[in-house]
Amino acid sequence: MSDFISAGASAEDLPAPAEGLLLTHFLTVGDVPRSRAFYADVLGGQVVLDENPCIIKVANSWIIMNPGGGPTDDKPDVVLRIPEDPHTVSSFLNVRVADIHGFYATARAKGAEFLTPPVDRRAELRCYMRDPDGYLIEVGQSTGLLKGILARTGTET
Repeated sequence: MSDFISAGASAEDLPAPAEGLLLTHFLTVGDVPRSRAFYADVLGGQVVLDENPCIIKVANSWIIMNPGGGPTDDKPDVVLRIPEDPHTVSSFLNVRVADIHGFYATARAKGAEFLTPPVDRRAELRCYMRDPDGYLIEVGQSTGLLKGILARTGTET
């Protein structure tokens, strides 16, 4: 095993498909060790690479994170930074769980901060938490959706 891969991980744990593609999620973070601990502890991820970039395998996906910074030669006019306003969101991580109440209790015990407890949205039970940099994470458990029942919209009573 290469010395850059974290203990217990192997090259097969890296997000590198033999063919086709796979999807990962990149986060700009303010403190890599703090964020690495959050995603490993709260979401049960396996740290594959500690830094440059940090790669964490979570279930069947990967979260890749690095500190913010200025333009690079492959993104010459792009600056990466953590969210400035936690009340304005253009995207978020969506985590699906088998037991939302169990996940909620365990994650809270590990220090995760939720906006609300799980809410019944008819199609699913759903709640949101934030990571250490303020990124929004939706946590949901499909319930009614499995029976063809769709979620409430904001206009329904």
